[in-house]
Amino acid sequence: MRAPLLTVFRKEVVDNLRDRRTLYSALLFGPLFGPLLFAGLISFMLSETVAELDEPLELPVLGAEQAPNLIAYLKANGTDILQAANDRAGVEAAIKAGEHAVALIIPEGFAAAWNAGAPAAIALVSDSSSSRAAKDVVRAGALLETYSTQVGLLRLQARGVDWTTVKPLALQNVDVSTPAGRSVLVLGMMTYFVLFAMLMGGMYLAIDTTAGERERGSLEPLLTLPATRATLIVGKILATCFYMAFSLALTLFAFAVSLRFVPLKELGMVANFGPAVAVGAFFVLLPFVPLGAALMTVVASFTKSYKEAQTWLSVVLLVPTLPIIVAAVFTLKPSLALMAVPSLSQHLLVTDLIKNEPIDPLWFAVSATSTLLLGAALGWLAARLYRREGILG
Repeated sequence: MRAPLLTVFRKEVVDNLRDRRTLYSALLFGPLFGPLLFAGLISFMLSETVAELDEPLELPVLGAEQAPNLIAYLKANGTDILQAANDRAGVEAAIKAGEHAVALIIPEGFAAAWNAGAPAAIALVSDSSSSRAAKDVVRAGALLETYSTQVGLLRLQARGVDWTTVKPLALQNVDVSTPAGRSVLVLGMMTYFVLFAMLMGGMYLAIDTTAGERERGSLEPLLTLPATRATLIVGKILATCFYMAFSLALTLFAFAVSLRFVPLKELGMVANFGPAVAVGAFFVLLPFVPLGAALMTVVASFTKSYKEAQTWLSVVLLVPTLPIIVAAVFTLKPSLALMAVPSLSQHLLVTDLIKNEPIDPLWFAVSATSTLLLGAALGWLAARLYRREGILG
């Protein structure tokens, strides 16, 4: 059985090598373009974030003459004071039109209330439907709250009241995260790209060895060879696994190189994805290769044409990546129970590698075993489907 199996494996690998267009699409577009696009987008977002932190806050103010001390405080804390419209309606219209993200209105009577020690009303005008304005609204609100707190404490002190009586808690924020751990906030979805590129690496071969051969009429002569149908389908799945493993290695290598150019250090993060982590991620994700290959082969065996198989598998590719999205939305923490869920367990283990945290051998064993068992079950199903006479179309 070994000789026919190797013969089928070698045939499918070589045939796929001859299809240059498919080869470039599966092994270059996904594994290389995905990491480059991911790194480029992350670099752009981080650069924009850093630039916004360094830029002064532009704040149009109506009635600045009413509160000279407040205006001086805002200027001293990185705020550019701009001239607002002449009335409240004009300020609100400018905010609605998107001319400014946020504006401050200091009404008449502010100075009298302030000097009397009474609460002095001010209005911070913004448009909550604008996502671009949110950061400026938060910055402006934080500055005004800080100024209000400082003045309130000074007033207590001027009246002979110890200001600590109104501050019963001395809150200290202790951050136990590491630079590598914080980088997961940015790199958390990297596993999604890796799994998707890995599946793309074998998708076209899985289609061609089933629906493609059926459509070309070459499947029937192949089934007449002196080899069992189980041997044929296992050889085809192993060939798909070969290209998926190669795509996985190429994708991880591309990420290890491209992440070196992402400016994470400017935000106190470190991209812990060097050669050692990339190799560890390869072995963590490797058990998913036969599962993905068997899944795509099973789906392709039901289709009648290459185009139909391509349509179905384009949807099926999203299924293994859905648990990763769920993990990101609900911020799932690794546990022994979750290690039994394929793709999710690999995502959580790779995340631990990026955080530079040790991986529990039991968790790795459960993840690999459950994934391989499901892959074996799908492989058995594919072999059963190949025994049908309807497989010839």
